[in-house]
Amino acid sequence: MRTRLRQMRIGARTFVWRAEIRHVQGSGDCHRCIRLRVWGAGKTSQALQADLLSVAWPAPWGACATDGAYPTPADVRTVISHALEHGWQPEWRGGTFVLSEHEHAAGFTLPDFLLTDRLRTPESADPTVRVIRAYELSHRA
Repeated sequence: MRTRLRQMRIGARTFVWRAEIRHVQGSGDCHRCIRLRVWGAGKTSQALQADLLSVAWPAPWGACATDGAYPTPADVRTVISHALEHGWQPEWRGGTFVLSEHEHAAGFTLPDFLLTDRLRTPESADPTVRVIRAYELSHRA
């Protein structure tokens, strides 16, 4: 199966991006996670990577099966802007700039997603606890 590459213009620069659906296991459920990769100066440029954890309510039958979260172009634009403000150099050759939960989650806001390190580091914070907390905060009356 081919990976679909999409394009987005921000100012004078064209970014190419893809989003792959993945899943991460938490203590209470399996969670949908989208691995977003972006290039700003061709495939040999420094890539941006962000693992986006869906904040859909963790259902006992498995959010992996029911969660349809996927980043919109506006979400991708927000991720790109945040990364550029925090040190991503898309014109550099090679390597990957990772928007990590550990380093960037405190200042990162995206309505339907949280940053997670769980795909890269299985010992990182339990996603179930974070999803429940985010869900409760977003649904307070």
